[in-house]
Parts: sequence; structure tokens; C-alpha cells
Amino acid sequence: MPPAVHAFIVGFIVLNVIIGMVTYVTLLERKFAARMQSRIGPYRVGPHGLLQPIADALKLMMKEDVVPRTADGGVYNLAPIVFLVPCMLIFATIPWAPGLGIADLNIGILFFLAVSAMEIVGLFMGGWGSNNKYALLSAMRAVNQIISYDLPFIFTALVPVVLTGSLRLSDIAAAQQGLLGWFVFYPVIGQLAFVAYVVTTLAAENRVPFDILEAESELIAGFRVEYSGMKFALIQLGEYAHIIGTSFLGALLFLGAWSGPGPAWMGPIWFLLKAMFVFLLLTW
Repeated sequence: MPPAVHAFIVGFIVLNVIIGMVTYVTLLERKFAARMQSRIGPYRVGPHGLLQPIADALKLMMKEDVVPRTADGGVYNLAPIVFLVPCMLIFATIPWAPGLGIADLNIGILFFLAVSAMEIVGLFMGGWGSNNKYALLSAMRAVNQIISYDLPFIFTALVPVVLTGSLRLSDIAAAQQGLLGWFVFYPVIGQLAFVAYVVTTLAAENRVPFDILEAESELIAGFRVEYSGMKFALIQLGEYAHIIGTSFLGALLFLGAWSGPGPAWMGPIWFLLKAMFVFLLLTW
């Protein structure tokens, strides 16, 4: 099979897996928050609410696409796509198991960090193109915060690079064999780097207590306040894809990626469970 065809097939499969994962991670977050607050959470659509994400997606697809009269049409319409593309592209360099991935670049971690930061372009376009003072203020806050916390985020992500001596993500994952081989258990610096990674990721993803982007009491829905229908769905998809991508990166850099007990085919399952642990840690 030609390499280009193989890369296309793997990319298509990974893209659909990511979309399905993003769809259902919203349900995981809502159920987790409900459990934390002694509530039930979504439970009416399907058994135990398992079809709730599909119902939400259909609802957004059928909603009317309302464009503000004073909006900059080109920028406003293009912003959700510009925001979504880098959020999905960060998955290209993440290896899911030894030899299983789209692109195993020798500068994989740098590619991830560079593409990850490009989301602010679409974010600011959405705030500017909406011609809404609240959306613009939210976008300006988000850009300032993301740029401010990107530097410490990069420093914490480079700690495993220094310990491994490689920028290739598969090499970083392979260097963490066995439970005590995970970099989070590296004396002192491993724990400090992991805590710093979680804190800076919270800021980069605009999660509590760094949620100044969409402070409900003043900015309502933030930069996407003027979006509805599928455009709103694309922005939501991008936001959750980005936080899942950083969760997978955190699991790879500090928690041993696919390293775990059992046969080799369970590696991707362990990787997924570790990434979901990081995701729940970020949403806690």
C-alpha cells in the first residue's frame, strides 16, 4: 500500500474516532459534574442518557444559523473553521501505540505545541468578526491569557524531552516502561512538572479558575456569544478536541502513554484511560 494511501486511511479513522470521542466526552464531563454535585445528570435520552450527545448534535444541526447584521461576514463565517483545524491537527503526531499513528515526526512535541497555539487565530477572528463588544472583549482576554501561559506550558512539556533526549513523542512514550518508569514518578522534578502542566493547561483551556474568557456574570458565552447552529457546534467541537489533545499529551509525557499491565493490544486502552484521567483532573 502506498504511504500516502496508508496515511489517508489512518487519518480518516483517527479523525472519526476523535469526533466520536469529543462527542461523548461532553457526556462524561456532565455525568462527572453531576456526581460531584449529588445530581443524576442527563438520563432521559437513551439508556442512562447515553444518546444525549447525539441528541445535542442533532439539535445544533437543526438550529437556524443567525448571522448578526453588523458582523463581518467573511471573518465571522471563517472563524469556526480556522479555530477547529489546529484543534484537530494536534492529534496527527500523537502515537496511540508502538508504530500506530498518523505521523511520527522527529519534532513531534514542537509540532504539537506550535499547532496547538494557532487556535487563538480563529478565536480572535470569532470575537472580532461578530462585531459584539462582549465577544471582542472575551477574545482579547483569551488571547492575552493563552499567550501568557503558553511559555510555562512549553517549559513543563519540555521536561520529559530533557529526560529522554528526544523530541519524538514515540521515543518519550517508549522511555517510560513499567509503573515506576513514568516521568511523573521521577524524583521531585517529575511531580513539579506534572502539577505545573495541569495548572498551565487549565489556563490554556480557559477552565475554572482561569475562565475569564466566558465569565458568565459579565461575558455570557464569551467570544462565541453570537454563534448558533453548526458554527457553534464547530467551536464546541474544537474546544473539546483541544482539551482532549492536551490530555493525551499529558498522559504521554508523564503517565507512560500505553505502558500498563496485560498484553500489548491493551496499550491503546491504557492510553485512553490515562488521558481520561487527565481530562477529569482538568474538569474537576
